[in-house]
Amino acid sequence: MKDTDGLPQSLLVLGGTSEIALATARRLIARRTRTVWLAGRPSPALEQAAEDLRALGADVRTAAFDALDPESHETVLGKVFAEGGIDMVLLAFGMLGDQAHDEREPVSAVRVAQTNYTGAVSAGLVCARALQAQGHGSLVVLSSVAGERARRADFIYGSSKAGLDAFAQGLGDALYGTGVHVMVVRPGAVRPRTAGPAQAPFTTTPEAVATAIELGLRRRSETVWVPGALRLLMSALRHTPRAVFRRLPI
Repeated sequence: MKDTDGLPQSLLVLGGTSEIALATARRLIARRTRTVWLAGRPSPALEQAAEDLRALGADVRTAAFDALDPESHETVLGKVFAEGGIDMVLLAFGMLGDQAHDEREPVSAVRVAQTNYTGAVSAGLVCARALQAQGHGSLVVLSSVAGERARRADFIYGSSKAGLDAFAQGLGDALYGTGVHVMVVRPGAVRPRTAGPAQAPFTTTPEAVATAIELGLRRRSETVWVPGALRLLMSALRHTPRAVFRRLPI
């Protein structure tokens, strides 16, 4: 069970090899998280991620989870919840895709949409129902600033994240007052851990997102921007006339 600081003792990660998810797991283990489930496609990377977290002192287990197989979500995730209460679910899977390629290959574009949106809708609803049944817990959904307004450069990815963001907000409203907390996290472009210094403004790191998630949990925030200045920037861009917006170098 979570204490009054809002931090979980048990964590389920959907997208168990996500850099942001693993940075968040490391940070929460350093605080008070003791049980971690990493759900993702079976792979050496998933097993290595589990070993790395075990080295930090957590009881880490893996579950075979495929965002593109929604028919399996209830069974796979149901088994995780049956093992014991889950204080926090971090929905962290997704794919960026390749805009130029995906415009030429609609099947590839659909794969991006199915992973980022329909897969998340399925898994999110299954987890929300389980959290509600146990009467407590947080569902943290990794959205993206790209979902705030579709850009020419990444409108396939951005539109899928826009759908996810709207779904998560609506789910949060539906669960309000049930003891389940839904938090939407909107990072800017995230630099991998192995990348060098930032080359563009408003970029962030997995560790910075993890820090923001911890603070959001403590505050029981509904929306978290990373970095925080993106809130004001995106507010301005949302209201920029379309004829002007399409000419911006973004």
